Amino acid sequence: MATTPTPMPEAEVVREATRRLLEVLPPSWSGELVAQSAVGALRRNDAELTVRAPSGVAATIPIEAKRIIEGRDVATIAEGAGSQTGLPGSDLIVMARYLPATVRDRLTDAGLSWADATGNVRVSLTWPGLFIFNRGADSDPWRGPGRPKGTLKGEPAAKVVRALIDFDRDWSMRDLVEASRASTGATYRVIEFLDEEGLVERINSRVVARDWQSILRRWSADYSFTRTNQTSKWIAPRGIDDVLARARETSDLRYAITSTVAASRWAPYAPPRSLMVYAESAAEIADAWGLRTAEGGTNVVLAQPNYDVVFERAEAWDGVTIAAPSQVVVDLLTGPGRNPSEAEELINWMSRNEPVWRR
Repeated sequence: MATTPTPMPEAEVVREATRRLLEVLPPSWSGELVAQSAVGALRRNDAELTVRAPSGVAATIPIEAKRIIEGRDVATIAEGAGSQTGLPGSDLIVMARYLPATVRDRLTDAGLSWADATGNVRVSLTWPGLFIFNRGADSDPWRGPGRPKGTLKGEPAAKVVRALIDFDRDWSMRDLVEASRASTGATYRVIEFLDEEGLVERINSRVVARDWQSILRRWSADYSFTRTNQTSKWIAPRGIDDVLARARETSDLRYAITSTVAASRWAPYAPPRSLMVYAESAAEIADAWGLRTAEGGTNVVLAQPNYDVVFERAEAWDGVTIAAPSQVVVDLLTGPGRNPSEAEELINWMSRNEPVWRR
C-alpha cells in the first residue's frame, strides 16, 4: 500500500540542501551553515551560508528557504532580495525541498542562486569568484500519490494554451472555455497550473496571458511534433519545391505545414532541408504529393495529429496551408538541429509584431 511521504520542514530543507551544495564545492573550498537562531532576530533571512575560498577569502550568503516554491513566487523572492538583505539577487541562495526545472530557470533569470534537497544546485558568486552547478532529481520525490503533478500534456492543455497565446484578451473563464473548446474542468485545471507556474495573471475574475513567450516554452516541455503525434518518414524524390507545388494543387486535403518552411512566412532563417507537415491522412497526402516511404535519407515527415488543435488558425500562404505561428514555434523548439534557433528568430518576430498575428 502506497504511503504519503513525510513533509520536510523548512529547517530540514536548509540542512539537506546545504549538504548537497557543500558536496559539490570545488576542492579546497569549505562552507559552514549558520542557522536562523544564530543569525539574530533582526535579520529576516532564514539562515546564512559562509563559503571560504582556498585563499581564505570568505563570503556570507543569506538563505531564503521554503518547503515548496512555485513559479509565481519567484518575482516576490527576487523583489524582496535587495530590500531584505541590501545585497543583489545573486548574493541570495533560494532553497526548497525540490525545485522544478521551470522554477530553476526563473530563479536563474532573476539572478538568484538556488539549491534543493535532491541535489539540484546552481550558485554564482562574484566575490570570491565561484560558480557551481549540479543536477539532482527531475521530479519531486516527496509529492504524495493523491496530488498528481500538473503538466501541459494532452489535448485540453493544448487547446487552452493555444487560445491564450493566439488571442490577446483578458479572459473570463466562460469565454476561455468557449474559445478553446476544452471542458470547463480541464480549463480550470490548466489555468490553475499556469497560475502556480507564474505564467498567467489573475486580476479579479479575469485571466491575462501577457507572457505568451514563457507559456510557449513551458508547453514545449510537454508537447513535441514527433513524440506527441504519429509520425512517418518519407522521401520527396524531386525535392521540397516539387512537394510544395503539388500541395498547391491539393487544397481539398486537410494539412498544415509547420517548422522551417512555415516559419519562413514570417522570419526566414535558412533554406529548408526538410518538410514537416500535419496531415489528417498521411497516406492520402503521401500519394497526392508523390512521396516514397524510406527509413534513411528522408526529407519529409508527416504527422497524423492526436488532436485537431494543430489545425486551428492555420492560414493560406503562397498557395499552401501553414500552421499558426504559435504552433510552428513549439514544433521548432522541440525539433532537431537548427530548429530551436529558428524558433528564437520566430519568437523575436512575433514579439515585434503582436498585432499582426495575435487577434
